[in-house]
Amino acid sequence: MKSSAGSPFEMGSEMSAAAPHVLLVEDEQKTRESVAEGLQLEDWGVATAVSGDEAVAALDRSTFDLLILDWMLPGRDGMAVLQHVRARGNHIPVLLLTARRSLDDRVAGLDGGADDYLPKPFAFAELLARSRALLRRPVLSSGPALACGDLQLDTRTRIAQRAGADITLTPREVDILEYLMRYQGQNVTREMLEREVWKQTRRFTSLDNVIDVQMMRLRRKIDSEGSAPLIHTVRGIGYRLGPGPA
Repeated sequence: MKSSAGSPFEMGSEMSAAAPHVLLVEDEQKTRESVAEGLQLEDWGVATAVSGDEAVAALDRSTFDLLILDWMLPGRDGMAVLQHVRARGNHIPVLLLTARRSLDDRVAGLDGGADDYLPKPFAFAELLARSRALLRRPVLSSGPALACGDLQLDTRTRIAQRAGADITLTPREVDILEYLMRYQGQNVTREMLEREVWKQTRRFTSLDNVIDVQMMRLRRKIDSEGSAPLIHTVRGIGYRLGPGPA
């Protein structure tokens, strides 16, 4: 097992395709290392951050299945990180860790966008159980009818609409759009599209131009003249679907 004590964005270990990819944000070293080690023993992929700013940077550059977030952090606190995540339309499940125990604090955390709340100190077994429960919970974009603003996609009929008007898409464009909508608010890399949409298990840089052309064509159809842009290029990373700039 590899330690998580290095770079705050370092992956803990090479994981299988089905293993959850978790971002753990905790400034207390002993707690951070203990939780990261326990999750790695479950064969989960773990990246760590020690501050709110590092957490935001990690979330803006990578896609995660779960965010385990300490409330009290140096600089930008956990609630500010939550606000950033939800403002971008990111529906990632969030488990909030905090030493605050009052009912008002718990309500504030849940109202602020957390999906669950775990008071400190806690047993790792409970954190693991709550994390598994959150990963089993369907996210807003997990069903057959996907939506992002006035953009809709029915994955059963494979019909896309913007503001109620049908959009004619090729089968590949539908595949790309579905993937972006399921991960809306999160950055999607070319490598992710290559693996999950093109079903390539090895990296082929020659596909990058193909992906860029497909994305350009899809953007022209989705973000037609007069529509607020929804597909954004994230420089040096890939693409993001959601309102507002990348």
